[in-house]
Amino acid sequence: MADRDASGDPHHITHLDQLNALFGAVGEASLRKEVPVVHPAYRQWIEASPFAMLATSGPGGLDASPRGDPAGFVVVRDEKTLLLPERRGNNRIDSLRNIVADPRVALLFLIPGVGETLRVNGRARISIEPALLQRFVMQGQAPKCVLEIEVDTVFFQCARAMQRSGLWKAVKMRPAGVPTAGALLQALTDAGIDGEQYDRELPTRQRATLY
Repeated sequence: MADRDASGDPHHITHLDQLNALFGAVGEASLRKEVPVVHPAYRQWIEASPFAMLATSGPGGLDASPRGDPAGFVVVRDEKTLLLPERRGNNRIDSLRNIVADPRVALLFLIPGVGETLRVNGRARISIEPALLQRFVMQGQAPKCVLEIEVDTVFFQCARAMQRSGLWKAVKMRPAGVPTAGALLQALTDAGIDGEQYDRELPTRQRATLY
């Protein structure tokens, strides 16, 4: 029986051993897909994405907000650094307020028609360097600032959530040049995982484990 939490409810999980027992062991692919740099395969992914969610934390609480521009709007400066332009918005600047207090950030990249998503965890700082702002001019307008994000970890998320939600049902084709889950794993493991076999078996495995 689960331990009771402060409210006395025996159905609340309050310890890591309970949580681990509930979900079981982590698969090899799920462990090996996480790397501390922007691997070239992940760079392809980021450069093909027109949309990301930015999560931050600060004294006022948590924030998750969307960011978007034409594909490639987040620039991979090097394997440890991403550049994210901050465009004009509603001036709430919840994310930026949080970053001033706590630099930790998380990004979730989406590509229309692709079930997998890409996750980046790191630390951000806010730059108003003129040359950097000029690099991101769109329709004659520079961003208000640019986030320089030092990457801690990068990994992709499986497609089950997208499949359950049917989010991309109207999108019929995967965009050219976006690596598949198998291709990502093969590149990240130096062919330790057979990408073609992984992709071939993935639809059946996902259907069997969707819920």
